[in-house]
Amino acid sequence: MGGQGGLYLAGTTAAWLLGCAWQIHQATVRPAWVAVGLLAAAVGTLLLVGHRRRLVALAVLAAFVAGFAASDGRAGLRLAAQLPTALEGQDLQLTGVVASLPDHTPSGLQFRFEVDEARWRGEPVAVPPLVSLGWYKGWHDDGPLSGPQAELRAGQAWRFTARLRQPHGSLNPGGFDVELMMFEQGVRATGYVLDGHAELLDPAAAHPIERLRQRVRDRLYAQVDDPQAAGVLAALAVGDQSAIERADWQLFRSTGIAHLVSISGLHITMFAWLAARLAGALWRRSVRAMLWLPAPLAARWIGLAAAAGYALFAGWGVPAQRTVWMLAVVTLLQAGARRWPWPLVLLAAAVVVTAFDPWALLQPGFWLSFMAVGLLMASEPSHGLPARGETPGRLAAVSRSLRAGLRTQAIATIGLAPLTLVFFQQISLVGFAANLVAIPLVTLVITPLALLGAAWPWLWTLGAWVEQQLVALLMLLAQAPWAVWSVPAAPWWAAAAGLLSAVLLVLPLPWRLRLLAVPLALPLLLPPRELPPAGRFELLALDVGQGTAVLVRTQRHLLVYDAGPQYSRDADAGQRVLLPLLRSRGEDRIDRLVLSHRDADHTGGAAAVIAGLPVGELDSSLEDGHPLLGSGVPTTRCVAGQWWDWDGVHFQMLHPFADDYGRARKPNAVSCVLRVSAGGRSALLTGDIEREQEGALVERSRDALRSDLLLVAHHGSRTSSSADFLDAVQPQVALIQAGYRNRFGHPVPEVLARLHERDVLVAATTSCGAWRWRSDQPPAAGVCERDRARRYWHHRIEAP
Repeated sequence: MGGQGGLYLAGTTAAWLLGCAWQIHQATVRPAWVAVGLLAAAVGTLLLVGHRRRLVALAVLAAFVAGFAASDGRAGLRLAAQLPTALEGQDLQLTGVVASLPDHTPSGLQFRFEVDEARWRGEPVAVPPLVSLGWYKGWHDDGPLSGPQAELRAGQAWRFTARLRQPHGSLNPGGFDVELMMFEQGVRATGYVLDGHAELLDPAAAHPIERLRQRVRDRLYAQVDDPQAAGVLAALAVGDQSAIERADWQLFRSTGIAHLVSISGLHITMFAWLAARLAGALWRRSVRAMLWLPAPLAARWIGLAAAAGYALFAGWGVPAQRTVWMLAVVTLLQAGARRWPWPLVLLAAAVVVTAFDPWALLQPGFWLSFMAVGLLMASEPSHGLPARGETPGRLAAVSRSLRAGLRTQAIATIGLAPLTLVFFQQISLVGFAANLVAIPLVTLVITPLALLGAAWPWLWTLGAWVEQQLVALLMLLAQAPWAVWSVPAAPWWAAAAGLLSAVLLVLPLPWRLRLLAVPLALPLLLPPRELPPAGRFELLALDVGQGTAVLVRTQRHLLVYDAGPQYSRDADAGQRVLLPLLRSRGEDRIDRLVLSHRDADHTGGAAAVIAGLPVGELDSSLEDGHPLLGSGVPTTRCVAGQWWDWDGVHFQMLHPFADDYGRARKPNAVSCVLRVSAGGRSALLTGDIEREQEGALVERSRDALRSDLLLVAHHGSRTSSSADFLDAVQPQVALIQAGYRNRFGHPVPEVLARLHERDVLVAATTSCGAWRWRSDQPPAAGVCERDRARRYWHHRIEAP
């Protein structure tokens, strides 16, 4: 390709991608007519400009506008399919088809439902065409599914009575954006099926591939007795990621092989790459086949076909779709007579992917897939005759294959390490050794056995045995104390330097240039941390739904006040929110964990937190014999009068009083109330105390209550926040941690009215997300995560 043509294509494709990237960081979208007009003008400009040398800059600008407008138009169409606010929480009669393989959880079923018709009070209403539904068992029901629940299968037509709401998830710094995930997948409402209001209409209404996947999964579970092994085989065969147990996911992440068992972009890319290598080796054994089609070209097409077939049978999820489009573009461009430079191949593939899914630019799988393909293409040595002194023949071929495999694994491990640190803040140090065994075993043995078992079920038994041996080996590797390297989230410049270091290491460059990778990698491996100075503290109230979890950070110490709720029998705030956030902040220890009282919305995540990080001390009002007191952490019972100082910050326990333990009728009455103060600023953390306890505090500790920030007691319940108590505290800001559309109605209007009467600024996690305040500023300067990171797909509700 000529230099001028290459420059034009590189500039316009890069500009398109930059336009898409700019759009997905917007807080709002433009009206449809604006997006259409901009797109038409940009395309017209590109057609007029062509390849004219003097107008390349204009073409680049037009491509940028085209990428922005196309993404904006798609976003507007998707936002238009939103559930009307008036229908939230209403009993709706939904008729439609089960569009996905139902996920089995200890709590029941989760599945996608394509809505054909919706009625409210007998009248047709408009709801999003695709919704996510849960069909739950009772909280204490540990038995198998029964009744209509046990009959639910993919592809069936059902009529349900369900309650829906607009997608709303927790929003925390660096946390997983569930609202983005649903938006990208086209899910514009979530909800649950009401028991006793379900009717099966047609057992085979649509989605034949999903029905086939359902039959395969059912037969697999009937064949394999070990649920752990069956879950991994189901994930590899039909893409049922929910079948893998939480402990297994942790093992796979710790040993760096999670990409092999999740149907992610990287997994499908590696599957296609290895399928192509195997196909190429077999193709070269036939002279007739090579005369008909060159082996490299045949290998690429076979690899693409294998990836597409596998992605389709594994559920054709969004990550699988964009990876297949990427591989298809790469294969098409490399199959032509014109020789395309590998950077242009990747840029063209990225344009095609983002034309279908601009939000892919925000997904780790997109970047890991492209980085893997790019590194392998850029570092690919030329194929030719055996090197001088190398003996030709089968032994030499085997030797070359082994060296190529080791080289590919080294490139993938080194090249993807910085991206892994950027996205996940941890990397497995045993991953290279684990992948040397796991990649050929999973890709060439376990996955084929999992797929072929659909025709010969006895192969699933063999596959389960091989998987069990692999897990045993991984458990040995994971026991090493240095198995995982964790780092804080790095600033953008450190991430960019780390990525450049990986590129320098794997490209065929002189070693003098490669040595520059070492200083470039240091900011990513040891990123700077922003800690409060002595005499100051940072308070971060997490968005955990209906529950409480607060971090208080001083210069050298960390206190965690409550650990959030238990969401279900297999999920809690500790595992989903606190541990990922703490690791992203570089926290490797909790100096003191305070659990205000025993209620599950305050202690639900504590077990996961204690298991995931060292805890220096546990302060609580838990009763003797509580399981958390036997966790091996030194414990102290909260009593008014306790105090300590950390780094010039004063901590004082104000409640419960010693005599409260003997006469408290419920856990709320012995909530640990903690006051944090430094530099003339203070915060009061109140647990779930009620009016009686507030009155006692006013009577016995009025002078100690005055605080700039008040964590509103009991999530804004009418049992708390009495007028006398608010007058004693005199807060500038009242912070309410509660869940969106929670069944208790928190915060109640009466509490909000008392706060507003006193000109108190109210921040609620439902509308604010996580809330962050540094004590060197007034509390009114606290930052809401939903305001700081506002994007157009985020759910917007008015602040209370």
